[in-house]
Amino acid sequence: MRLEHLNVTVPDPKHTAKVLENLFDWKVRWEGTSMGTGYSVHVGDEESYLALFSPGGDLAPSQNTYGRIGGLNHVGVVVTDLHDVETKVKSAGYTPHNHADYEPGQRFYFDGPGGIEFEVVCYS
Repeated sequence: MRLEHLNVTVPDPKHTAKVLENLFDWKVRWEGTSMGTGYSVHVGDEESYLALFSPGGDLAPSQNTYGRIGGLNHVGVVVTDLHDVETKVKSAGYTPHNHADYEPGQRFYFDGPGGIEFEVVCYS
């Protein structure tokens, strides 16, 4: 078994997808209208993706998800070159934080597009 996708509500699915394409070399797998008047963009690789959804209208800002049952805390992305991705993250205007070396790899976090926190991890 494997995880296929996560569905996350964002203000602008097209913008969020474009940023993630640039940061992680992902591709848009599908996009179109969804659930009522909403719009979704599926961005990822051949095996898994993020479904970025906007319901079409005003959205309430998220609160601290770490203290909420069912809250999405962060999305972990495995990369082969941590330094290269961190350079892309900085160039895109995001601030890496919480760097750590731990068994079995290295990681950092950043608060990215659409209000999503990402953990970027490298195991090599």
